[in-house]
Amino acid sequence: MIRTGKKFSKPEMSRVVNGDVVLPEEPEAPEKKRLDHIMMEIYKSYNRSSLQKFIENGFVKVDGEVVQKSNAKFPDGVKIELNVPEKLKNADVKPKIIYEDENVLVVDKPAGLLSEAKGEYCPERTLADFGLICHRLDRDTSGVMILAKSEEVQKFLKKQFQDRKVHKIYRAVVEGELKLPEARIDLPMIRDKKRPTTFRVDANGKEAETFYKVLASNGERSLVELKPTTGRTHQLRVHMKYLGHPIVGDPVYGDGNGKRLYLHAQELEITLPGGKRTVFKSKMPESFKNVVS
Repeated sequence: MIRTGKKFSKPEMSRVVNGDVVLPEEPEAPEKKRLDHIMMEIYKSYNRSSLQKFIENGFVKVDGEVVQKSNAKFPDGVKIELNVPEKLKNADVKPKIIYEDENVLVVDKPAGLLSEAKGEYCPERTLADFGLICHRLDRDTSGVMILAKSEEVQKFLKKQFQDRKVHKIYRAVVEGELKLPEARIDLPMIRDKKRPTTFRVDANGKEAETFYKVLASNGERSLVELKPTTGRTHQLRVHMKYLGHPIVGDPVYGDGNGKRLYLHAQELEITLPGGKRTVFKSKMPESFKNVVS
């Protein structure tokens, strides 16, 4: 006996195999998109960076629930609510004015205040709300900063920083006791690719020079004067870490212990519009003396 084909117990299955009947396809799961991508389609007046900040700060609800991860995925059709508070979280912060005229504003920046916003939206007050930024101090650094009242003056002041004609003196409290009472640190710096927001000492980096002088020490910590001749980002923090004496309270280059980063911009010498060379000073916080006494 010759068999010409496989026999099926269920006739409908044989028709499926032979192509006479087409089974309905399984419905595909709805496509999901990242929350920040969905919001970019809805809120076109904001850039992606700003929308991500809204999400991270808890300003966004999805179907009534707060979501704080930009990469959380949702299908089309979800209800998205954006509620950005009108009042800034530190709207009452006003830095102390050291000097002011028709061209510039010199202020004593408190630790914790940003120099300027990063991205289109910033949920807090910054120094840029008081004038045009000519140079920067890290958020956690306190001390003297000069702001311009016009773009022309801003350009004039910025050029002095670029040409290294501005003299700056800092005070810092560092871990341990330095071997030499004073020295010159000549260590080039480069951005750390493993941590792009930080920097490290590297022979292939850009020139970075700092002079230090020990003012007081209790053996465990030292109060030092720092004079940078170059203005690299995080320069003083990176240099002191490389020497094995990170600045006390540094959350990035140190252990982060302490109430604050013990770095203070005490003096700023600059030429004002009109040609007058002027030195502006900010009193060092008492806490700096206390931690080395």
